[in-house]
Amino acid sequence: MEEASGLHNFLEIVTKPDNIPIVAMLILVIFFTWLGLREAFKNDKLIEEGREDEIPNEKAKTEFEELLKQYPNEPDLHLFVGMSLLRLRDPRAALSAIKKAIDIDPNHIEARTLLGYVELEVRGDADAAIKEYSKVIELRPDLPEPYSNLAVAQKKKGELNEAIVSLNKALERKPDFASAITTRGGIFAEQNKWDDARRDFAAALKIDPQDQGALQGLARVLENDRDYAGAQRVLAQLNSRSPNFVYWLDWGRLGLIRFWWILLSIAIALALGGRFKKARTEANG
Repeated sequence: MEEASGLHNFLEIVTKPDNIPIVAMLILVIFFTWLGLREAFKNDKLIEEGREDEIPNEKAKTEFEELLKQYPNEPDLHLFVGMSLLRLRDPRAALSAIKKAIDIDPNHIEARTLLGYVELEVRGDADAAIKEYSKVIELRPDLPEPYSNLAVAQKKKGELNEAIVSLNKALERKPDFASAITTRGGIFAEQNKWDDARRDFAAALKIDPQDQGALQGLARVLENDRDYAGAQRVLAQLNSRSPNFVYWLDWGRLGLIRFWWILLSIAIALALGGRFKKARTEANG
C-alpha cells in the first residue's frame, strides 16, 4: 500500500473540524502582521523622504499647529494637538498640550477627561486620574460618563466598593449605560459575587448584544459555575465576532477541562499498550 505524502498528511490535519478555527486564526495573525508592517514601512519611507506631513496623524497635528499660530488661546486646538500627539505615540508632548488647554480654560470638560485617561492608561497614575475625573464630576454632576470613568480609576487602584458606588451614580443618571453595567459586573466577579455579576452581564447584553466585555464576563461566570460547555459557546460567539488569540486560548483551555478524562484515558491506554508490547517482546525474545 502506497504511503500518503507529507502534503496529504498536512492537509488532512489542517482540514479537521477541530483545527479549522486555529488555522483561520493563524491566517488572520499573518494578515494583520503583514498589514501593520506594510503601514509601518510606508510611514518610514515618508519620513525618510521628508514627507511626514503626508502621514495622517502627523498631517492633522501639523494643521492644528498652524491654526494655533493664529488662535494661540483657543483651548480646543491645544486639545486636538494633544489627541494627535497621542496617536503619534508621543504621550509626553500630548500631556503638555492637554495641560495647556486646561491652563487656558480650567473648566474644559473634554480636556480634563482626556488628561484623566492619559494619567490612568498611559502613565499608570490612578490617583491623578481620580483627581481629574472628580473635577469633571464637580463641573458636570449631571453627566453619567465621568462617574463611570472615575469607577475605572478606582477599580485600578483597588477601591472596588468605591467604584461600585460611582457606577451606581452613573446608572442613576443613565440606566441603560451598558458599559457601566459591564464594569460593575466585572467588579462583582472580582469580589466573587457571581450571582450579581451574572445579573449585570445579562442586563448589559440585553442592551447591547455585541458587548464583548459582557460576553467575556458571562464566560467567566459560566466557568465558575462549571458550565464549561456554556462558557465555550460564549467564547466561540466572541471569536466569531472579533477573533482574538486570548479568546481562543480560553476556549481551548475549557475544552481541556471538559475532556480531561478522555485525554487521561488515552494517555493511560497508550502507556499500558506500550508496557504490554514491551512485555510481549521480552517474553518472545
